[in-house]
Amino acid sequence: MQSVLIIGASRGLGLEFVRQYRQDSWLTLGTCRSPEQDALLAAEGATALRLDVNEAESFASLARALDGRSLDLCIYNAGVFGPEGAHVRTAPDRESFDAVMHANVFGALQAIPVVAPALAKSKGKFAFVTSRMGSIEHIASGNAPMYRASKAALNAVVKCAANEYGPHGVTCFVMHPGWVKTDMGGANADLEPSVSISGMRKVIASADASANGKFFNYDGALLPW
Repeated sequence: MQSVLIIGASRGLGLEFVRQYRQDSWLTLGTCRSPEQDALLAAEGATALRLDVNEAESFASLARALDGRSLDLCIYNAGVFGPEGAHVRTAPDRESFDAVMHANVFGALQAIPVVAPALAKSKGKFAFVTSRMGSIEHIASGNAPMYRASKAALNAVVKCAANEYGPHGVTCFVMHPGWVKTDMGGANADLEPSVSISGMRKVIASADASANGKFFNYDGALLPW
C-alpha cells in the first residue's frame, strides 16, 4: 500500500487531498492542530498526527511518529495568506508578518529534515503547495507583498531541498494549485477543490527525477521562478 503524509490536512485543499488519496486506498496520514480536526480526518479514513507548523517543538512529535517509517509521498500544504488588502504602500505589522512567514516558510524548513529521510527510504516525492503569486516574473502589482514574498521564499527553500535530497532519490518540487474555491481563494475563484487536487495528483504521479526542483502549475505546465 502506498503512503502519503499531508501537512496541513484539516480543511480546504489539504482535506481534499486526504479524500482523494483515501479513495484510491493510500495509507494516508494528515496533520492537524486540534481534537476536532483529528475527528474530521478520522472520518475520512486518515490517521491524524498533531502538528503546529508554527512551533519548532511540535516537529519533534512528528519525528517520533515517522521514526523508522518509509513514506512514498509528502505534501506540504500548510500556509496562510495574511491580512486582506495588504499592499506594499503600507508597512505590515510584526504579528502579521511573522504569522505568514512562519506558516509558509518556517514550517517547511522544519518539515524537510524530519520528513525527507522517510521519503529517501522509498525514493519518494516531496511536493509543496506554493502559488503563482510567488513567481517573481509574474508579479504585476503591489498587492499581497508578504504572501508573495513568503511563497518566493518557499520556492527557494524547495530548490535547496532538491539539491540536497535529489541525490538521495527524493524528488522535491512545488505546485501552484490554481485559484481555488477555498477559505483562502474565496467563492469567486475559478476552480473547485476537486479539480485542483485531481490535477496536482496527476502532476505528482507523473513526476520523476527530472521534476526535481521544478515549479508546476496544477495542470502540469511549467511556471517561471
